[in-house]
Amino acid sequence: MLDKVYLNSGNKSLLALIESYNNLRILDIGCGAGDNARLLKSYAPSCQIDGITISAQEATLASSVMNQCWVKDVEVDSLDYLSPNSYDCIIFSHILEHFRSPDVQLERFCQFLTENGSILIALPNIVALRQRWQILKGKFEYQAMGVTDDTHLRFFTYETADKYLLRRHPPLTLVYKGVTGAIPLWLLRRYLLPTSISVWLDKQGCYLFPNLFGNQILLKLIKVRKT
Repeated sequence: MLDKVYLNSGNKSLLALIESYNNLRILDIGCGAGDNARLLKSYAPSCQIDGITISAQEATLASSVMNQCWVKDVEVDSLDYLSPNSYDCIIFSHILEHFRSPDVQLERFCQFLTENGSILIALPNIVALRQRWQILKGKFEYQAMGVTDDTHLRFFTYETADKYLLRRHPPLTLVYKGVTGAIPLWLLRRYLLPTSISVWLDKQGCYLFPNLFGNQILLKLIKVRKT
């Protein structure tokens, strides 16, 4: 993971769970090259975004759009460079699956979230249709990227993701759980069906069968006061 640079266009579906972007203080854990930050800045330049990555190469790229970007291994290093109650939103976009104990890390970072602040999580679904088909054929091969990324240490499904991550009972309430993905329309999608119909069918499939058609699991958690 140290020598990998993760580049993409940002996780639009996950960031859409934020209700208002203006003046938000955001911490992006496993921020990659800063792609989520670039997307957020395009929505609201007033966002203040910090990031953490284990890659110095990624930090160099991300620093151009972030207020601060630390090169740290959050599972090993102290978090004393962060201040309690200092962020309105913390993002874990396709990073928790890289941790040995993702539930522990989720609990640790709660202290840096303001009351009623949100945590946004995106995870790959190991039992989505494509992966089921590969396993049915007797194939489970690690890849450089994707669901079977060779640096993934934990695997999640739509049914188990929130149960596992919240099993330590952090002061968090689940307010949204969903998926993004597509149903296999093959040539119908490419040649016959209007885009609007294909999109509607994808949404219906993901709503009715999230664990089958959902490639990406999305969670939104809110920090609540302990009683």
